[in-house]
Amino acid sequence: MDDFSAPTGREPALVAEPRDDGTPPRALVIGATGYIGGRLVPRLLAAGYAVRVLAREPARVAAFSWGERVETFAGDATDAAAVADAMAGVDVLFYLVHSMAAGSGFADADRRAAETVAGAAREAGVRRIVYLGGLHPAGAPLSPHLRSRVEVGEVLLGSGVPTLVLQAGVVIGSGSASFEMVRHLTEVLPYMPAPRWVRNRIQPIAVRDVLHYLLGAARVSPDVNRAVDIGGPDVLRYGQMMNGYAVEAGLHQRPIAALPVLTPRLASLWVNLVTPIPASLARPLVESLQNECVMKDHDVDDLIPRPADGLTPYRQAVRMALGRVETDTVETSWADGEVLGVPSDPLPNDPEWAGKVVFTDARTAHTSAPVEALWRVIEGIGGENGWYSSPVLWAIRGWMDRLVGGIGLARGRRSRERLGVGDALDFWRVEAIEPGRMLRLRAEMKVPGLAWLELRATPEGDGSRYDQRAVFFPRGLAGRLYWLAVLPFHGFVFAGMASRIAAAAQAASDEPGERVEARKSEPPS
Repeated sequence: MDDFSAPTGREPALVAEPRDDGTPPRALVIGATGYIGGRLVPRLLAAGYAVRVLAREPARVAAFSWGERVETFAGDATDAAAVADAMAGVDVLFYLVHSMAAGSGFADADRRAAETVAGAAREAGVRRIVYLGGLHPAGAPLSPHLRSRVEVGEVLLGSGVPTLVLQAGVVIGSGSASFEMVRHLTEVLPYMPAPRWVRNRIQPIAVRDVLHYLLGAARVSPDVNRAVDIGGPDVLRYGQMMNGYAVEAGLHQRPIAALPVLTPRLASLWVNLVTPIPASLARPLVESLQNECVMKDHDVDDLIPRPADGLTPYRQAVRMALGRVETDTVETSWADGEVLGVPSDPLPNDPEWAGKVVFTDARTAHTSAPVEALWRVIEGIGGENGWYSSPVLWAIRGWMDRLVGGIGLARGRRSRERLGVGDALDFWRVEAIEPGRMLRLRAEMKVPGLAWLELRATPEGDGSRYDQRAVFFPRGLAGRLYWLAVLPFHGFVFAGMASRIAAAAQAASDEPGERVEARKSEPPS
């Protein structure tokens, strides 16, 4: 059920070529905590590379299963000093960053980051740059995001370091934004009014094949400095992709009506309404579908052999992705990427609150359940499991957030049972986690201030104690008024949440072997 590039049958592209002195080559991945980067790193390790990553938040790297096996440098692609430090002694650089959800000015920021990285790679004597760009038609007007990706590729190609730009279109894999958009549009809507681009031809590619090409790109001849298209074996219309998904998901095929009136902006708002994809991310996805995106040639075959078991057909890629979703083994997700424009400040320590306006809501509940049972409930909160209280109020708050351009509750969570630092959790993000003891969530909904929710499990006699704390730092008068407006609902939401989480832990401990299930609105009986 894998949707990743397994070694079996693909060894030629996966095995690293040792340096002249016999030591493993060093690969630097910029964008290692993203959807593709988070899957590429373990495959580089398996192929025999010494892997180094550059990340804004090293704690997010540490949360991956491979986190302790890589060398981590703190910083981002715009930090010249951090990039230079990370680049020292590197043989191959994988550049996997792009401001998909950025606002105005993203193109300038992407160009500056690419220029910083290109200069550092040249100075460090890097032997190869690999960049994942976007598939696009030649000579046609491009969307701002596609133009930016082309420009980044041109900057890297002009760096003086041999560069291979892999231009991919729609990537299909569990957790990819493109797959989730197809999935939710198809599952939610029995009849699909859609923009005219549903008739455009597209060449999707399975994420396992993207990873195959990325790994193979590190081994191409040093005289190669160019962009090549990559794609899967199928050329489909977007409507055919949706109905291909329907077949694999056991759904009836969906009638689709192409409407001439849906602009990219309106279409992105429509996608935002019926899928978990926020409008800020939906728009570049929608804009990339305005043109037919089909491989212009197959020159990539002269540089990187195809997988021994062949490129993955679209419906097989969907089948594999659905298998990952069903077994709760989604490796990385679009939702875990950073949401630009939302607060990223960590919760200050309590002594730092002196002299600041801060509002808190603290609740405590006791249970005879062991702390392990209580922790399982805490770690499983949100997503399909819900928030253990007032589901209607939580839903209303999620819709309110989406109406003002936020991400809402539909983002869910990547795994139904496991959490790590940096994981998205509805309109929260995991800021800190101490397994078995504490989970701290930072709000990413649109609020006039900074907000956190902290959940703790502590042994207490033969049972355990549950502590819950909501913290809000208001911004100006609007922040104070916001807190006063939601205060009457806290008795329903936070008090009920505390008591029902404790009750769910008790119920689970009374039924050994049973998986902890959320009781979204009523205490377990």
